[in-house]
Amino acid sequence: MTRYLLAGGGTAGHVNPLLATADALRAREPDAEVVVLGTKEGLEARLVPERGYELVTIPKVPFPRRINGAAMRFPGLFRQARAQTVRLIADRSIDVVVGFGGYASTPAYVASKKAKVPLVVHEANARPGLANRLGTRYTTFVGVAFHGTRLKNARFVGMPLRSEIEQIDIDAARREGIARFDLDPDRRTLLVTGGSQGARRLNSTVIDTAATIIGNGWQIIHLVGGKADVADPGIEHYHMMRYCDRMDLALAVADFAVSRAGAATVSELTAVGVPTVYVPYPVGNGEQRLNAADVVGANGALLIADALFVPDWVNTTLIPLLNDRVRLHDMAVQSRHIGSREGSQRMLQLIDDALDN
Repeated sequence: MTRYLLAGGGTAGHVNPLLATADALRAREPDAEVVVLGTKEGLEARLVPERGYELVTIPKVPFPRRINGAAMRFPGLFRQARAQTVRLIADRSIDVVVGFGGYASTPAYVASKKAKVPLVVHEANARPGLANRLGTRYTTFVGVAFHGTRLKNARFVGMPLRSEIEQIDIDAARREGIARFDLDPDRRTLLVTGGSQGARRLNSTVIDTAATIIGNGWQIIHLVGGKADVADPGIEHYHMMRYCDRMDLALAVADFAVSRAGAATVSELTAVGVPTVYVPYPVGNGEQRLNAADVVGANGALLIADALFVPDWVNTTLIPLLNDRVRLHDMAVQSRHIGSREGSQRMLQLIDDALDN
């Protein structure tokens, strides 16, 4: 029996590929022991136990960005977190540590070196995070989700995705989705999503132009986000939802998408081959623009700045594109060509390689 320690968390971007990899390990090796290392504050504190995995927590130790009290406390807290992880590795006879970035991963990376246990790192974003940049100093087994990610010893493995998407039967899922979302089977479907929190620009522009889009023969599934302050315009063939718990079905029915460009979202849209306009989140270090670079470069998607995604752009650019069936078909083919549904299996191969090394 192999014993795996999966480390990472904080955000869905770290937790979701971790859980997808854990699921793939459990499916392949039902007797394997999978332990997840996280913090009490991260999203993993809820999602990991819900999925049926053991979560061991260590203190959240963010890297100091300035000289202050937290920076003074950092060395002691980090040593404490590392020591806890070293003891965990020894007590549970861990065979390999697999890190996905986030607060819990850095102590795990350092602990794996001290315990002389193989280490694997997975980077989900096109622009690597600080923890994973450190982790790659301790291993040559580094998986990345995007071809352009710059990390030492990077090997493209794609994004480990939930099994509903990696194993999707698109025709069957499309039929199920049309029934579930009460769609017109004779209309093409535009999927709009700004992530779980929604996106103000996407919401306002799509609501303002919904009647025109629908007048061109489309129907709209609009995922506005849980905290969105918007009202349903009540237009026939327009479907507003706060959340969607069956994104596999939403992706299967989508003939086109308008979306933010988070790493998981880009990976899911390309895995199913949905042509898309990406509107990157305008705040941050620009990583969402980089996440979409591969599929945009392959002509499977368009990219537009948040400030330019306005009703006039929809009327002059998006609607003519939606009416160009040949171009949409070509974009779908290129999107699927860039995407991967083998991220979990490639990740398992990378872990096996580390264990066999």
